[in-house]
Order: sequence, then C-alpha cells, then structure tokens
Amino acid sequence: MTTQPERPEIDAPEGPAPTELVVEDVVVGDGPEATPGSTVDVHYLGVEYETGDEFDASWNRGQSINFPLRSLIAGWQQGIPGMKVGGRRKLVVPPELAYGPAGGGHRLSGKTLIFVIDLLGVS
Repeated sequence: MTTQPERPEIDAPEGPAPTELVVEDVVVGDGPEATPGSTVDVHYLGVEYETGDEFDASWNRGQSINFPLRSLIAGWQQGIPGMKVGGRRKLVVPPELAYGPAGGGHRLSGKTLIFVIDLLGVS
C-alpha cells in the first residue's frame, strides 16, 4: 500500500506569466514512466497564474482522476510524458496550451494556469 501524497501548496508566482510551457519536477518518481499514449492516474491542483486563485483540484473530491493523456489539454500532453509514478511535477501552462485565447468560450480561456500533478499510476 503506497501512501497518498499530501495536498500541494502553490506559492504565488512573481513576474510576468511565461509564454512557453514550464515543466518543473518537485519530486522525481521511481515508478513506471508516463508516455504520450498512457492513461494516467493523477491527483492535481490548478490555480490561475495571475490571481493565484484555485480553479480545480482532485483533492477537493477526495479521489484521483484517471484519463488518457491524449484527451487532456496540450500542456498536460506535453508536460506529463517522462514523469514517473511517485513523482510530483509543476506545470505552468500558457493559454495556447490550455484553454485557448481570451474569448474562447471556456471560463479559463486566455489564462496562464499552474498545475501541481502527482502521478499515481500509468497504464
């Protein structure tokens, strides 16, 4: 039985939002590695870069999510492969790799997003 990681905290970023995807390993895992075709089991926390406001977190629902990577936003499709189970990775995702430019119809369109993702499993 593996222990669940603790809910992450995201410090307010400083400076302008990056225009490229930023991938930062907080904890490097030692389990199987995610590939672009993987289905991933993750816990995640997402906040808006500009305000630091949390917009979603699997932690709030008390359970992880399981998704094929190819069905997720481009920032996750590019930022999760290479990550290993047991790892925690921070992604800073510009709008074009998230929900598109402002006015795109999604409430997060035009926003740079920060995610902290714990990889619990891959298949």
